[in-house]
Formats: sequence, C-alpha cells, structure tokens
Amino acid sequence: GSAMSKQQTLVPLETVPSDLECSHALPPLPISDIAQPLGIQQDELELFGPMKAKVNLKVIDRLKDSPKGHYVVVTGITPTPLGEGKSTTTVGLGQALGAHLNIPSVICVRQPSAGPTFGIKGGAAGGGYSQVVPMEDFNLHLTGDIHAITAANNLVAAQIDTRIFHESYQKDEALFNRLCPRDYKTQKRTFTPIMLRRLKKLAINKTEPDDLTPEEVTSFVRLDIDPNQVLFKRVVDTSDRYLREITVGQGKEEKGRTRVTGFDITVASEIMAILALTTSLRDMREKIGSMVVALDRSGNPVTCEDLGCAGAATVLMKDAIHPNLMQTIEGTPVLVHAGPFANIAHGNSSVVADLLALSLVGEKGIVLTEAGFGADIGGEKFMDIKCRASGLSPDCAVIVATVRALKTHGNGPPVIPGRPLASEYLSENLDLLEKGMANLVKHVQNLRKFNVPVVVAINRFHTDTEAEHNLIIKAAKDAGATDAVVSNHWAKGGAGAVDLGKAIMDACKNFRESEESFQFLYPLSLSIKEKILKIATEIYGASDVSFSDLAEEKISVFEKLGFGELPVCIAKTQYSISHDAKLKGAPTGFTLPVVDIRASVGAGFLFPLCGDIKTIPGLPTRPVFYDIDINDDGSITGLS
Repeated sequence: GSAMSKQQTLVPLETVPSDLECSHALPPLPISDIAQPLGIQQDELELFGPMKAKVNLKVIDRLKDSPKGHYVVVTGITPTPLGEGKSTTTVGLGQALGAHLNIPSVICVRQPSAGPTFGIKGGAAGGGYSQVVPMEDFNLHLTGDIHAITAANNLVAAQIDTRIFHESYQKDEALFNRLCPRDYKTQKRTFTPIMLRRLKKLAINKTEPDDLTPEEVTSFVRLDIDPNQVLFKRVVDTSDRYLREITVGQGKEEKGRTRVTGFDITVASEIMAILALTTSLRDMREKIGSMVVALDRSGNPVTCEDLGCAGAATVLMKDAIHPNLMQTIEGTPVLVHAGPFANIAHGNSSVVADLLALSLVGEKGIVLTEAGFGADIGGEKFMDIKCRASGLSPDCAVIVATVRALKTHGNGPPVIPGRPLASEYLSENLDLLEKGMANLVKHVQNLRKFNVPVVVAINRFHTDTEAEHNLIIKAAKDAGATDAVVSNHWAKGGAGAVDLGKAIMDACKNFRESEESFQFLYPLSLSIKEKILKIATEIYGASDVSFSDLAEEKISVFEKLGFGELPVCIAKTQYSISHDAKLKGAPTGFTLPVVDIRASVGAGFLFPLCGDIKTIPGLPTRPVFYDIDINDDGSITGLS
C-alpha cells in the first residue's frame, strides 16, 4: 500500500466526463514508483518512457518459494454489443482493494487489438473513473508486443510459401547443396543446431551431412508441403475485411504458383495464444517450434521447427514475453499482457503475468485477472485451458452483470451500438428483468461446477432502480452465488467498489480455509468428441452435438496424429450461451453444430468452430476513428 501514500486522492465529479477526461483526473505516478512498493528490483524493470515498463520474468524465479496471493478471475454474463463493463469492474475492484482497503493487489488484463480500437468497439482500458492509464498508450502500441507477434507470424508464413516454391523446381541434390553448402576452404558441409532438431525428428542419428544416404537426404530436404493443406495465415492488426480471402503469388517471379489464402487479425494468431499460455522463454521456444503449420502430401504434420524458423520467430518474441506494467487512475498496479481473441482463441491475458502478480502481492494479496466475453467462453476457457497450462486455480470467480443485459435476455428490444437505447432500458421493468434472469442463473451454476465460490458484481448504471438490484441479488444467491453486490466504480472509482472488494476478500478467505478444491470440467483423457459434448451439454445447455463431414474427418485425423489429449477451445458467438446469437437467456434442447475443427498444437488446444466465426473483423460505415484526432502538442482527442 505504500504506493498509495504518493498518490493523491481521487475526487470524482458529480457528472462523469468522457473516458479520456476521467483518465486525466489525476497525474499518473512515474512507473518506477508503482514497481518499487511491489518489490520489483531495478534490474528487473525495463522502462519505456516514464509511465510504462516491462517486468522481467526473472522475478518469478527469484520469488518462486515465496507465499502466493489469492487468485480471482473476473468474467461476466452474456453481454450486449455495448459490453457490460467487465474491464471497468476489474479495474474498479482493484482500486477498491489497493487504494481503499489497503490490500496488496495487482490487476492482470489483456492488451487490446488496434482493430476494434479504430473500428466498432473503441478501446478497452475500462471506463469512467475505473481505467488503466495512460489510456492512450494502453489502447495504442503500448510496448510493441502485438507488432512483434505480427513480425514473428509473418516470418513463418513467408517461409511456408517460399519453401513450397523452392522445392517445386529444385531436385534433392540442389536443395541439399543450398541448405548445407560446402565451406569453400575446408569443403566441409555442416548442420546448424536447428537442422539437427529436424534430423532427430526424422530419427536420423547423424551429425555429418556427408554421412546421409540419398534416402535420408530426401527426407531431410523435402518438406513436401501440400499447398492445399497450409494451415497458417498471415496476420495484420487492422480490421480489414478485404484480406479475408486473397490470392498470393501473382508476381512474375513466382511463375504462376498462386494459392488462395487469407489474413487473420494479429490477436487471432497462434503465436498470440502461445504468448498467453507459455510459462517461460524455453517453453515458448518449444511451443513455437511445435506449431503445425501445414500437412505434407502424405497427410503428415509439418511444424514450424521443420521450416527452420522457430528459433528466429522466438527471437522476435524475446521482449514480448515480459509483461507490461501500468497503473490505474488511483495508482493500483496493472500488468497488461497478451490479448488472444476470446471466441477463436481462449481469450485470457497471459499465464506469466498472473504468475508474476501472485508472487509480487504475497500471501495477503489479491490478483484479479480478466477472462473475455461471458463465463461460457472466457470463463470456461480460463478454467479448462489456462489453469491447466499454469497449474494455478482460482480462489473466487466474479460474474459481472448489468440490468441492461439481463433485460435483453428477457427478450427486450435489440441493443445496437450507435443507436439510442429503448425506453425499457432507461426505466424500471421488473418483468423483463425477471425473464432475463435465467442467463445469470445459468452462468452462476456453470462456474459452480468448477467448485469455486462465485460473487456477482452488479455494475450500476444511473438508470437502474433499487428494486431491480434487489431482484438480481436474490436470484444470484438462490442460484448458488456466495454473494451479490452492487458496485458504482464507473462513477466513483475504487470508493464505489469497496463493498464488492470486501465480498471478494471474504469469499477468498473462506475458500482457502474450507475443504473445497478446484476441479476441471473434463479430464484430458476423454475423446475429442466427448470433451466437446461435455462442454456443450454442461455449459451451453445443448442436448446434443452434430458434426459436419469435414469435422468428422478432421477429428479422426487429429486423433491419429496424437492430438486427442489436448483440451478444446470452442469458437462460437459471444452473444448467446448457445451457438446462435438470436437465442437469449439460457437456451436448452438445441443441437450444437460443429462445422469445422482446427488444431493449435503449439498453443496446446483444438478449436472446434460452431458457425461462421470471422477471424478478421471489418470496419462499419462509421468507424470510431471519425472521432479520433491529434492536437499540435501531440495530445490525442476522441479515443474511447
């Protein structure tokens, strides 16, 4: 709490100004003043200007035997397209714990993609008086981690097409001479350490290139990638729908070797998922090497290691692996790290940031980590994928709910960004709220299946009424929540979330003292189909799962290739607990359609696709960039 002594006290204005103005309510502290009270040493902090820094992962090793803090995951009910304030609540709750309740606390959040920042959604720093600052840095490049992923990903993508090209016109001997040229003085060939990894995989136990038989030379030099089975795309961190499907190789020099492919948004890259799930630099190197980027003409997997560029891709990621330290308006430390999409990847910030934070806060401290979208998506993936990768388990789960979203689940009028809200959302309507409550109830019941206490945070809007809040509190507790608390952190900062903070502290303490222990939803030993069925029936409310012919075929291939033991990360809409955005509340009795399934072998999960999930967003007619500009002094206007 000593950082707090330097921080002035926030005095919120009666009428809450714009997010950008709120974020400037107090001057941020120099980031070294945030790091020092946490016990981060000077040689463990790499400054990027005065307000942001990278924290070296060696802190985790230094503190490996020290007692760890309480671990709290913040997730939400099924949101409207406006978002229900999950980031805002995470930040407000962190400010309540750190600045008002004197609990050592660190907030862990994802880094936002620039696609949505300039497209539909705007930034993701929280809102009102509960924000990460400087929000301009947070929402823009930060320290360049997303650019590093773009560079690493596109190096791999470039090598795939180029390797196919070079193999297409050269005989084995020519390929061998180029891959292992003779030294002009000694006339000796040598293998690089990366080539020796490839030989080991091929079970060729030789270290001298000239000892290879002609058959071994062929195995070594020919990846024989099937151009129709390239599984890896290029990425760019912009919402650019025109890159969804493109043809590459139209230049003269490529001699007509064209291929239809496409771009994903950078945050959908498997390398982003790896950054979020890795536990160390060595582990990241191995995970990048084991990404399956294509199949060869015999149907065998070709990895990034086979391409020879896994080492170089990891070199491009060497700084990105260290989490970024920032602060909230009220001076609570924030680790911003990794930002995998929540519908196609697992939608959680990094494992290393959480490990780092839990070491830094100590036994009495609390770490808040945010999981993307509703508890059916980011929440379930946090439990079944992230906790498996990290070996950690939560002491409490928070579900953020709003009166507005629950009314949409009672089949209230549609909520559309940029259009005025219908009157039902601006005045008391207990009937609509009661009808939509099934959504909250289902999310509470779902998270209780992991044997973790659940606290419901009601993110207060000024149009809510007390009767509406009381209805939610009763329903949440009846459904099995430990507590349900109204929180007013948007308008009041940390002071507005003190009651929520106390509820979280109690839940963590009671859980630690109880005999209860965390459990996964499914064991990894289940078959791929059984795992999908378990999530579909237990979490989504489906009665059955159907598999397209393509999905059936790929599941049998993946099981043959030994990927059956991986957890599953289901890609589906965030606007319903089901796969169909139109089904509100808590749908039951439907069949979940698996149309395709892909493997992120490096990151360590399979992702079944339920419906048409866009892996790169488009821009609307009126993107939010119409509001964004810069002043002569370099200050930014209109960023939200």
